[in-house]
Amino acid sequence: MSDKKSSGRGRTRNFATVVYPESAPTNWQEVLSEHHVLAFISPLHDKDINPDDTPKKPHFHVLVMFEGVKTDEQVKELFATIGGVGLERVNTLRGYARYLCHLDNPEKHQYSPDDVRSFCGANYIEVIGLATDKYQAIYEMVDFCEENDIISYKELFLYARLHRNDWSRVLCDNGTYVIKEYVKSRAWEKEEARRELERERYQ
Repeated sequence: MSDKKSSGRGRTRNFATVVYPESAPTNWQEVLSEHHVLAFISPLHDKDINPDDTPKKPHFHVLVMFEGVKTDEQVKELFATIGGVGLERVNTLRGYARYLCHLDNPEKHQYSPDDVRSFCGANYIEVIGLATDKYQAIYEMVDFCEENDIISYKELFLYARLHRNDWSRVLCDNGTYVIKEYVKSRAWEKEEARRELERERYQ
């Protein structure tokens, strides 16, 4: 039993590193792709600030997700091929994936999830998705419809597809029913108000 415990000691599946463009191979992202491992590369962090208000050196965060457990030494060999600086064991996959864009750190610069690169079939949106994000998107769409007097689901969907990928994903996944019912109710209320105004006019 002790042998089984020791054989798995020091191993995990998810690791992260930092890559500085000026010191990494020019084709480091292609090299990472050739390892055929699930991975995410953050947008270039070129707007991060140190505690003393000086700008941080531009860098990428790289998150790799193995199907089986690996030792630090095994992962260091992979990171060396892409110029990775340091090695961090990732205990909370979703939390670190969200950190690639500072999604839970409003005090830091917010980078776009659309700029995250995914490798080997990894799905960034699925990994970072939280129920609260879906509800927030629905609330924002409701406010948008109120502010812009939208009563057409088509109009909202086309706007989301062109300007708000986060809304569009919610509409394509499981938020359509709520929004359709809301838009339908707005249209019904406006029509009822119009009819009431006409009745008052003819009385």
